[in-house]
Amino acid sequence: MRAKNKTIVVSGGGSGMGRELVLALLAKGAKVVALDKNQTGLEETVKLVMDKAANLSTHVIDITDKIAVEQLAARIISEQGFIDGLINNAGIIQPFVRVNDLGYETIERVMNVNFYGTLYLIKSFLPHLLTRPEAHIVDISSMGGFLPVPGQTIYGASKAAVKLLTEGLHAELASTNVKVTVVFPGGVNTNILQNSGLEMPKASEGKSKTPNILSAGKAAQIILNAMEKDRYRVLVGNDAKIMDFLYRLNPKAAAGMITKQMSKILSQ
Repeated sequence: MRAKNKTIVVSGGGSGMGRELVLALLAKGAKVVALDKNQTGLEETVKLVMDKAANLSTHVIDITDKIAVEQLAARIISEQGFIDGLINNAGIIQPFVRVNDLGYETIERVMNVNFYGTLYLIKSFLPHLLTRPEAHIVDISSMGGFLPVPGQTIYGASKAAVKLLTEGLHAELASTNVKVTVVFPGGVNTNILQNSGLEMPKASEGKSKTPNILSAGKAAQIILNAMEKDRYRVLVGNDAKIMDFLYRLNPKAAAGMITKQMSKILSQ
């Protein structure tokens, strides 16, 4: 589905990759409805839009609140007249600790934002999307959604749930005009740590290393290109592509590589 002249909802539009998706969609000639829990973040996104502000509307919403999501979706459809696409980008990670050391409150928060928030938005907009001549749902999973990452096991489980949800939707909607794409980003330069209320632990004392990760803007371009080409799945970043290949080739060995990389963080 081409973005031009379409109206597309983007969750997590107040920062990081979500903000870049909003800006890129506007540049392509789309109208965008940006959702975020952070009002300040949404206001900062609006400031960056400049001459395309008329094509952007913003709404503060906690996507874990099912009733609020349903009510907002109905309001957005009424105000906009129609919605052609939904990009489920909002997400958080967990503290870098093992499952045994993770409290249920944190576990539930991660699952509620990443899985249920995505599900609530899909359920709220899908009946309307099915009435459109063409429509598209894009769900952001993660490299951690197909490859185990010790210290991010619950996050990975939530993103694996998004993966299967999206793939199931693709199968269920195959005979409709609603296309579905699942996205697996690797390392992307966003502020997901801050949005999750976390700090990145140091892998070793006295050393500072900046990983070679993809910019949020580049990631957004890859995702939108996949949407416009009706791709089934897209791997964002060389790390995601490499680990996808290795995990298909030898799942245990690939998991072992990640475990070794995470061992210093988890040993602290």
